[in-house]
Amino acid sequence: EYILPFVCIYFSLFLSKPNSSNVVKYDSLQIYNLTHLAKLLRCHQSSSSKTRTHTRRKTRSIPLGLSLNLHMVVPSCLCLSQQPGQSKCLTKQLAFRNCKRHMKRGCIRRPQILPCANEEALGSRVFVLSDLHTDYSENMTWVKGLSTVRHKKDVLLVAGDVAETHKNFVLTMSLLKDRFEQVFYVPGNHDLWCRCEEDDYLDSLEKLKKLLDACRGLGVLSNPMIIDGLGIIPLFSWYHESFDREKDITGIRIRSLEMACKDFHACKWPGELSNHDTSLALYFDAMNDKNEDMIKEIQKKCSKIISFSHFLPRQELCPEKRMLFYPNLPKIIGSDWLEARIRSIHRIEGSASACHVFGHTHFCWDAVLDGIRYVQAPLAYPRERKRRMNGGEDWLPFCIYSDGKFADRLSPCYWSDYYSANPRAPHITQLAPWVARFYGRPSSHAPH
Repeated sequence: EYILPFVCIYFSLFLSKPNSSNVVKYDSLQIYNLTHLAKLLRCHQSSSSKTRTHTRRKTRSIPLGLSLNLHMVVPSCLCLSQQPGQSKCLTKQLAFRNCKRHMKRGCIRRPQILPCANEEALGSRVFVLSDLHTDYSENMTWVKGLSTVRHKKDVLLVAGDVAETHKNFVLTMSLLKDRFEQVFYVPGNHDLWCRCEEDDYLDSLEKLKKLLDACRGLGVLSNPMIIDGLGIIPLFSWYHESFDREKDITGIRIRSLEMACKDFHACKWPGELSNHDTSLALYFDAMNDKNEDMIKEIQKKCSKIISFSHFLPRQELCPEKRMLFYPNLPKIIGSDWLEARIRSIHRIEGSASACHVFGHTHFCWDAVLDGIRYVQAPLAYPRERKRRMNGGEDWLPFCIYSDGKFADRLSPCYWSDYYSANPRAPHITQLAPWVARFYGRPSSHAPH
């Protein structure tokens, strides 16, 4: 009774092509076809109401939304809800819903990402994970809860943002190294924050050095290596504002980067480096030069290569600005030099054996662009996991490689799934309905 509506939702949104009279058009966003969706749900409800007791007065919510970051994209979910005392016909309401309500008995279960790892794998398995943020006690508990037996022969790639404090960073990496045979790490922006009184650093570069020293002491790697014929290449990176080349959103009041991004205050840089230009992106990219000889050896010997970074190499790996609660987000997420280095590793045309793992934006992502597979598997903040439509964190860390081959697609990843079916249209600046509502503007009067 409760699974069928979700199946109807999925097929109506991603597979069917309803006629124009049923489509509520917002550019090409058939995902917000509420009229068509409500019709399907009403039909199912009327057919099942004969066998269902009418005494139940609970609120029912059908989650339609995406797994998203509150600060970056949309509300916890878009939902059609039936309130007590209302007609049985579902009313079209966009609302915030506590994720726990969706998981109560009698509500639709969220689709789960099924484990893809073969426990009997002959060779090494490679797992990926980013944005652990173990300064949150819930996240540290999650790390401590990882099996101390299952992964003794496995490899883990940690794509940055482990913890802000040195104490939590070392504890987290120690726990991971105890559970995995090999752990690789690249730094994220949160790792380099210098605002904790107990951590006294001259600047973020000194902190980076101490973090890498701690990793070496634990046996955690930040250099390229070949493991069972698979090339693994960590890449240092930092973002720069000119990475964003898509049309800006105008007509609404958007906070400046300095006000919105804590990096501008929590990170400390020597005088020649700044978040306001490309100097940091160039500095971190140059840190990879020392590994060029090993990278060339990997290219010669390995038919399959996984590179990984914290930041994004391509803007297409982030939703369009009109979809974002903070439309200037693309200015603080990626690096052109990172993309150039990835192309030098995986070749311009890419291949089925090329994969790059990233983090930072907290969006589950799995997509192929120009021959390279891009994957993000973030643990993220506790509040974000609770809103996820793909089952929270049970599928993490994600096994990207097993038995000598790459795993099937990470699914469901709602944003990358959306862009696999819909063209990117950055020239359109009309705000998505949830963004327009966030800024207190009717979507019909959103700027163009």
